[in-house]
Amino acid sequence: MFNAQKTKDDLVLWIRNWFEKNGPGCNAIVGVSGGKDSTIVAALCKEALGADRVIGVSMPDKGQGVHEADEICKHLGIRYLRIPIEEVTAAMFRIHDTAGTEAITLSDQAEQNIPPRVRMAVLYAVGQSFNGRVSCNCNLSEDWIGYSTRWGDNAGDFAPLCHLTVTEVKQIGHVLGVPAKWVEKIPDDGLPHSAPDEVKIGFAYATLDKYIRGEEVPEPATREKIDRMHERNLFKLNMPESFVPEEI
Repeated sequence: MFNAQKTKDDLVLWIRNWFEKNGPGCNAIVGVSGGKDSTIVAALCKEALGADRVIGVSMPDKGQGVHEADEICKHLGIRYLRIPIEEVTAAMFRIHDTAGTEAITLSDQAEQNIPPRVRMAVLYAVGQSFNGRVSCNCNLSEDWIGYSTRWGDNAGDFAPLCHLTVTEVKQIGHVLGVPAKWVEKIPDDGLPHSAPDEVKIGFAYATLDKYIRGEEVPEPATREKIDRMHERNLFKLNMPESFVPEEI
């Protein structure tokens, strides 16, 4: 049985100990999107380190607002930076071959993944400029089906939520006292006219979470889709394989 209070307390201690080992006195740099995961990570870091050592960073792209990121950071009492990335992503969309031998047309997938990778570059620039360590805000449910960008939002120096399902993350948010409007906020990618995540993936996170935890097997078509997504995206969770010479 999941104990949200104990897990929250353990998480706070884990974050505190991680910083003592990997960056005594450093700040936690949290990309704040307005969604539950980043809000809860910021709240955990505040409890672990103190509000003055947490910096929330919103990074809106073209057509995006800050999606309550400023309100969230104000509510938590943490430092807040707003860094638009529109100019950087626009430049990335215009990449070209200066050798003049290849015409480069970005695939839809490549274009979708540019903003999260730009955001991670921005977060590390902030981290290196503000004596910080960057959080990865991904949860187990998203990672399970590959609903993240490799070297984008699935990167970071520490990852408090990566072994917790969406259902469990929400429970921790409530224990932390995060307002329900952010904990229960329907997740989407923040783009204009976007559909909620669960509409795009074709099943509810609650269904996925029960399957991950072995509590309930979904109907066959959904189970097969989850298994297929999981197997296809396992590479995102692994570091690059490396060659080791035999003589070493």
